[in-house]
Amino acid sequence: MSFSIDRKTVFIAGHNGMVGSALVRRLARENCTVVTAARADLDLRNEAAVDLFIRKTRPDAVILAAAKVGGIMANKTYPVEFMLDNLIIQNNVIAASYNAGVEKLLFLGSSCIYPKFADQPITEDALLTSALEPTNEAYALAKIAGLKLCEAYRSEYGADFISAMPTNLYGPGDNYNLDNGHVIPALIRKAHEAKLAGASSVEIWGTGQVYREFMHVDDAADALVHLLKTYSAAQHINVGTGQDTTIYAVTQTILDVVGLDAAIITDPSKPDGTPRKLLDVSKLFATGWKPRFSLEAGLADAYATFLSAIDRGELRLR
Repeated sequence: MSFSIDRKTVFIAGHNGMVGSALVRRLARENCTVVTAARADLDLRNEAAVDLFIRKTRPDAVILAAAKVGGIMANKTYPVEFMLDNLIIQNNVIAASYNAGVEKLLFLGSSCIYPKFADQPITEDALLTSALEPTNEAYALAKIAGLKLCEAYRSEYGADFISAMPTNLYGPGDNYNLDNGHVIPALIRKAHEAKLAGASSVEIWGTGQVYREFMHVDDAADALVHLLKTYSAAQHINVGTGQDTTIYAVTQTILDVVGLDAAIITDPSKPDGTPRKLLDVSKLFATGWKPRFSLEAGLADAYATFLSAIDRGELRLR
Protein backbone atom coordinates (compact mmCIF):
# COMPACT_ATOMS: atom_id res chain seq x y z
CA MET A 1 0.00 0.00 0.00
CA SER A 2 1.68 3.21 -1.18
CA PHE A 3 1.54 6.43 0.83
CA SER A 4 1.93 9.85 -0.75
CA ILE A 5 3.56 12.63 1.26
CA ASP A 6 2.77 15.21 -1.40
CA ARG A 7 1.29 18.26 0.34
CA LYS A 8 1.19 16.28 3.60
CA THR A 9 2.54 17.15 7.06
CA VAL A 10 5.31 14.95 8.47
CA PHE A 11 6.38 15.12 12.12
CA ILE A 12 9.98 14.08 12.75
CA ALA A 13 10.45 13.14 16.38
CA GLY A 14 14.14 13.58 17.16
CA HIS A 15 14.95 16.03 14.36
CA ASN A 16 18.14 17.29 16.03
CA GLY A 17 19.75 13.84 16.09
CA MET A 18 21.96 12.50 13.34
CA VAL A 19 19.16 10.53 11.64
CA GLY A 20 16.50 13.14 12.34
CA SER A 21 18.54 15.97 10.83
CA ALA A 22 19.29 13.82 7.79
CA LEU A 23 15.56 13.22 7.40
CA VAL A 24 14.93 16.97 7.57
CA ARG A 25 17.49 17.47 4.77
CA ARG A 26 15.96 14.69 2.69
CA LEU A 27 12.35 15.82 3.13
CA ALA A 28 13.32 19.34 2.04
CA ARG A 29 13.32 17.88 -1.48
CA GLU A 30 9.69 16.75 -1.12
CA ASN A 31 6.50 18.77 -1.48
CA CYS A 32 5.54 18.35 2.16
CA THR A 33 5.50 20.29 5.43
CA VAL A 34 7.96 19.09 8.08
CA VAL A 35 7.00 19.60 11.72
CA THR A 36 9.62 19.47 14.47
CA ALA A 37 9.83 20.31 18.15
CA ALA A 38 12.92 21.30 20.13
CA ARG A 39 13.62 19.30 23.27
CA ALA A 40 13.15 22.45 25.36
CA ASP A 41 9.63 22.82 23.95
CA LEU A 42 8.56 19.16 23.97
CA ASP A 43 9.82 16.46 26.32
CA LEU A 44 8.98 13.22 24.52
CA ARG A 45 9.02 11.46 27.92
CA ASN A 46 5.99 13.52 28.96
CA GLU A 47 2.93 11.55 27.83
CA ALA A 48 0.42 14.40 28.15
CA ALA A 49 2.67 16.87 26.35
CA VAL A 50 3.30 14.48 23.45
CA ASP A 51 -0.40 13.72 23.11
CA LEU A 52 -1.29 17.42 23.08
CA PHE A 53 1.44 18.30 20.56
CA ILE A 54 0.39 15.65 18.05
CA ARG A 55 -3.29 16.51 18.42
CA LYS A 56 -2.53 20.20 17.81
CA THR A 57 -0.15 19.75 14.85
CA ARG A 58 -2.19 16.89 13.32
CA PRO A 59 0.57 15.36 11.17
CA ASP A 60 -0.36 12.95 8.38
CA ALA A 61 2.80 10.94 9.04
CA VAL A 62 5.22 10.51 11.92
CA ILE A 63 8.82 9.34 11.76
CA LEU A 64 10.02 8.27 15.20
CA ALA A 65 13.77 8.89 15.07
CA ALA A 66 14.11 10.07 18.68
CA ALA A 67 16.11 7.76 20.94
CA LYS A 68 18.77 7.68 23.61
CA VAL A 69 21.81 6.23 21.83
CA GLY A 70 25.46 5.59 22.57
CA GLY A 71 28.42 3.29 22.09
CA ILE A 72 29.46 0.12 23.91
CA MET A 73 30.71 1.86 27.06
CA ALA A 74 27.64 4.07 27.42
CA ASN A 75 25.31 1.10 26.94
CA LYS A 76 27.19 -0.96 29.54
CA THR A 77 27.29 1.90 32.05
CA TYR A 78 23.70 3.20 31.83
CA PRO A 79 21.35 0.27 31.03
CA VAL A 80 18.47 1.75 33.05
CA GLU A 81 18.51 5.02 31.11
CA PHE A 82 18.89 3.26 27.75
CA MET A 83 15.95 0.98 28.44
CA LEU A 84 13.60 3.29 30.32
CA ASP A 85 14.04 6.48 28.28
CA ASN A 86 13.59 4.65 24.99
CA LEU A 87 10.55 2.72 26.17
CA ILE A 88 8.85 5.88 27.43
CA ILE A 89 9.63 7.95 24.32
CA GLN A 90 8.45 5.38 21.82
CA ASN A 91 5.35 4.37 23.79
CA ASN A 92 4.28 8.02 24.07
CA VAL A 93 4.80 8.88 20.40
CA ILE A 94 3.26 5.68 19.00
CA ALA A 95 0.17 5.83 21.23
CA ALA A 96 -0.37 9.56 20.66
CA SER A 97 -0.03 9.09 16.90
CA TYR A 98 -2.74 6.47 16.86
CA ASN A 99 -5.00 8.50 19.15
CA ALA A 100 -4.68 11.55 16.87
CA GLY A 101 -5.45 9.57 13.72
CA VAL A 102 -1.98 9.71 12.15
CA GLU A 103 -2.16 7.94 8.78
CA LYS A 104 1.39 6.52 8.64
CA LEU A 105 4.08 6.00 11.28
CA LEU A 106 7.65 4.84 10.76
CA PHE A 107 9.49 3.58 13.85
CA LEU A 108 13.28 3.38 13.72
CA GLY A 109 14.99 0.56 15.53
CA SER A 110 18.55 -0.71 15.27
CA SER A 111 20.42 -3.74 14.00
CA CYS A 112 21.35 -4.52 17.62
CA ILE A 113 17.87 -6.06 18.04
CA TYR A 114 19.23 -9.27 16.52
CA PRO A 115 20.87 -12.16 18.39
CA LYS A 116 24.60 -11.94 19.06
CA PHE A 117 25.31 -15.09 17.07
CA ALA A 118 22.68 -14.72 14.36
CA ASP A 119 23.36 -16.36 11.01
CA GLN A 120 24.92 -13.94 8.53
CA PRO A 121 23.67 -11.96 6.72
CA ILE A 122 20.88 -11.35 9.24
CA THR A 123 17.36 -11.69 7.91
CA GLU A 124 14.36 -10.08 9.54
CA ASP A 125 13.23 -13.55 10.67
CA ALA A 126 16.24 -13.84 13.00
CA LEU A 127 14.55 -11.62 15.59
CA LEU A 128 14.14 -13.30 19.01
CA THR A 129 15.70 -16.60 17.89
CA SER A 130 18.52 -16.50 20.50
CA ALA A 131 20.33 -14.31 23.05
CA LEU A 132 21.24 -10.68 22.45
CA GLU A 133 24.67 -9.08 22.74
CA PRO A 134 24.96 -8.34 26.51
CA THR A 135 26.71 -4.97 26.12
CA ASN A 136 23.66 -3.33 24.51
CA GLU A 137 20.86 -5.62 25.66
CA ALA A 138 18.87 -2.87 27.42
CA TYR A 139 18.75 -0.66 24.32
CA ALA A 140 17.97 -3.63 22.07
CA LEU A 141 15.09 -4.80 24.26
CA ALA A 142 13.55 -1.32 24.18
CA LYS A 143 13.75 -1.24 20.39
CA ILE A 144 12.24 -4.71 20.12
CA ALA A 145 9.36 -3.55 22.31
CA GLY A 146 8.86 -0.57 19.97
CA LEU A 147 8.62 -2.60 16.80
CA LYS A 148 6.34 -5.11 18.51
CA LEU A 149 4.09 -2.26 19.64
CA CYS A 150 3.82 -1.11 16.02
CA GLU A 151 2.93 -4.67 15.02
CA ALA A 152 0.29 -4.74 17.75
CA TYR A 153 -1.34 -1.50 16.59
CA ARG A 154 -1.43 -2.88 13.06
CA SER A 155 -2.88 -6.21 14.20
CA GLU A 156 -5.46 -4.88 16.65
CA TYR A 157 -6.46 -1.56 15.09
CA GLY A 158 -5.34 -1.78 11.46
CA ALA A 159 -2.90 1.13 11.85
CA ASP A 160 -0.37 1.56 9.04
CA PHE A 161 2.58 1.61 11.44
CA ILE A 162 5.87 0.19 10.10
CA SER A 163 9.36 -0.36 11.53
CA ALA A 164 12.78 -0.11 9.92
CA MET A 165 16.05 -1.40 11.38
CA PRO A 166 19.05 0.64 10.16
CA THR A 167 22.56 -0.73 10.37
CA ASN A 168 25.44 1.24 11.95
CA LEU A 169 25.16 4.83 10.72
CA TYR A 170 27.71 7.64 10.45
CA GLY A 171 27.97 11.07 8.88
CA PRO A 172 26.86 14.68 9.46
CA GLY A 173 25.55 15.31 12.97
CA ASP A 174 27.42 12.39 14.52
CA ASN A 175 28.59 12.30 18.15
CA TYR A 176 32.39 12.59 18.27
CA ASN A 177 32.70 12.16 22.03
CA LEU A 178 35.36 9.52 22.67
CA ASP A 179 33.59 8.26 25.80
CA ASN A 180 30.09 7.62 24.46
CA GLY A 181 30.24 7.94 20.67
CA HIS A 182 29.95 5.14 18.12
CA VAL A 183 32.95 3.56 16.42
CA ILE A 184 33.16 5.62 13.20
CA PRO A 185 33.03 9.12 14.77
CA ALA A 186 35.36 7.99 17.56
CA LEU A 187 37.88 6.69 15.01
CA ILE A 188 37.63 9.87 12.92
CA ARG A 189 38.36 11.99 15.98
CA LYS A 190 41.18 9.72 17.15
CA ALA A 191 42.81 9.80 13.72
CA HIS A 192 42.47 13.57 13.41
CA GLU A 193 43.90 14.22 16.87
CA ALA A 194 46.72 11.77 16.19
CA LYS A 195 47.50 13.65 12.97
CA LEU A 196 47.62 16.98 14.81
CA ALA A 197 49.90 15.45 17.46
CA GLY A 198 52.18 13.81 14.91
CA ALA A 199 51.50 10.42 16.48
CA SER A 200 52.93 7.27 14.94
CA SER A 201 50.09 4.99 16.05
CA VAL A 202 46.34 4.87 16.77
CA GLU A 203 44.82 2.47 19.29
CA ILE A 204 41.48 0.75 18.76
CA TRP A 205 39.32 -1.29 21.11
CA GLY A 206 39.27 -5.07 20.84
CA THR A 207 40.98 -7.28 18.29
CA GLY A 208 39.90 -5.25 15.28
CA GLN A 209 38.75 -8.45 13.57
CA VAL A 210 35.02 -8.20 14.18
CA TYR A 211 32.91 -7.28 11.16
CA ARG A 212 30.53 -4.35 10.93
CA GLU A 213 28.31 -2.84 8.27
CA PHE A 214 28.40 0.95 7.98
CA MET A 215 25.96 3.23 6.18
CA HIS A 216 26.11 6.95 5.51
CA VAL A 217 23.22 8.66 7.28
CA ASP A 218 22.08 10.48 4.13
CA ASP A 219 21.68 7.11 2.41
CA ALA A 220 19.69 5.90 5.41
CA ALA A 221 17.41 8.95 5.31
CA ASP A 222 16.78 8.43 1.61
CA ALA A 223 15.91 4.77 2.23
CA LEU A 224 13.57 5.69 5.10
CA VAL A 225 11.64 8.24 3.04
CA HIS A 226 11.38 5.62 0.30
CA LEU A 227 9.96 3.11 2.79
CA LEU A 228 7.55 5.68 4.21
CA LYS A 229 6.10 5.99 0.72
CA THR A 230 6.22 2.37 -0.44
CA TYR A 231 6.37 -0.09 2.47
CA SER A 232 3.39 -1.36 4.43
CA ALA A 233 3.79 -4.65 6.28
CA ALA A 234 3.72 -5.95 9.82
CA GLN A 235 7.29 -7.24 9.77
CA HIS A 236 10.11 -4.76 10.27
CA ILE A 237 12.53 -4.22 7.37
CA ASN A 238 16.33 -4.00 7.41
CA VAL A 239 18.06 -0.85 6.14
CA GLY A 240 21.71 -1.18 5.17
CA THR A 241 24.25 -1.50 2.38
CA GLY A 242 24.61 -5.28 2.23
CA GLN A 243 28.39 -5.00 2.68
CA ASP A 244 30.58 -5.21 5.79
CA THR A 245 34.23 -4.82 6.77
CA THR A 246 36.46 -5.40 9.78
CA ILE A 247 37.03 -2.68 12.36
CA TYR A 248 40.74 -2.88 11.53
CA ALA A 249 40.07 -2.32 7.83
CA VAL A 250 37.70 0.60 8.38
CA THR A 251 40.28 2.15 10.71
CA GLN A 252 42.86 1.95 7.93
CA THR A 253 40.41 3.57 5.51
CA ILE A 254 39.82 6.40 7.99
CA LEU A 255 43.57 6.91 8.41
CA ASP A 256 43.86 7.16 4.62
CA VAL A 257 40.97 9.68 4.44
CA VAL A 258 42.46 11.79 7.24
CA GLY A 259 45.91 11.60 5.67
CA LEU A 260 47.67 9.92 8.58
CA ASP A 261 50.42 7.34 8.10
CA ALA A 262 50.28 5.51 11.42
CA ALA A 263 50.27 2.00 12.85
CA ILE A 264 47.03 0.53 14.20
CA ILE A 265 47.40 -0.87 17.72
CA THR A 266 44.67 -3.23 18.95
CA ASP A 267 43.65 -3.66 22.60
CA PRO A 268 42.19 -7.17 23.02
CA SER A 269 41.43 -6.44 26.69
CA LYS A 270 38.56 -4.22 25.53
CA PRO A 271 35.27 -5.76 24.32
CA ASP A 272 34.74 -6.56 20.66
CA GLY A 273 30.98 -6.86 20.89
CA THR A 274 29.09 -9.01 18.38
CA PRO A 275 31.52 -10.95 16.11
CA ARG A 276 29.70 -9.98 12.93
CA LYS A 277 26.60 -7.95 12.12
CA LEU A 278 25.68 -7.79 8.45
CA LEU A 279 22.05 -7.19 7.55
CA ASP A 280 20.27 -9.04 4.79
CA VAL A 281 18.83 -6.13 2.80
CA SER A 282 17.24 -8.16 0.02
CA LYS A 283 13.75 -6.97 1.05
CA LEU A 284 14.84 -3.33 0.88
CA PHE A 285 16.66 -3.72 -2.43
CA ALA A 286 13.63 -5.54 -3.87
CA THR A 287 11.65 -2.31 -3.44
CA GLY A 288 13.99 -0.68 -5.96
CA TRP A 289 16.20 1.29 -3.55
CA LYS A 290 20.03 1.19 -3.51
CA PRO A 291 22.63 3.23 -1.55
CA ARG A 292 24.58 6.07 -3.18
CA PHE A 293 27.75 6.25 -1.03
CA SER A 294 30.63 3.79 -1.13
CA LEU A 295 32.30 3.39 2.27
CA GLU A 296 35.39 5.39 1.26
CA ALA A 297 33.31 8.22 -0.27
CA GLY A 298 31.02 8.25 2.75
CA LEU A 299 33.92 8.44 5.20
CA ALA A 300 35.50 11.27 3.19
CA ASP A 301 32.21 13.17 3.41
CA ALA A 302 31.98 12.46 7.15
CA TYR A 303 35.51 13.75 7.72
CA ALA A 304 34.76 16.90 5.73
CA THR A 305 31.69 17.62 7.89
CA PHE A 306 33.78 16.89 11.01
CA LEU A 307 36.31 19.53 9.93
CA SER A 308 33.52 21.98 9.12
CA ALA A 309 32.05 21.52 12.59
CA ILE A 310 35.45 22.38 14.10
CA ASP A 311 35.78 25.47 11.89
CA ARG A 312 32.32 26.67 12.94
CA GLY A 313 33.16 26.20 16.60
CA GLU A 314 30.49 23.51 17.04
CA LEU A 315 33.09 20.90 18.03
CA ARG A 316 36.06 21.47 20.29
CA LEU A 317 38.96 19.07 20.58
CA ARG A 318 40.91 18.43 23.73
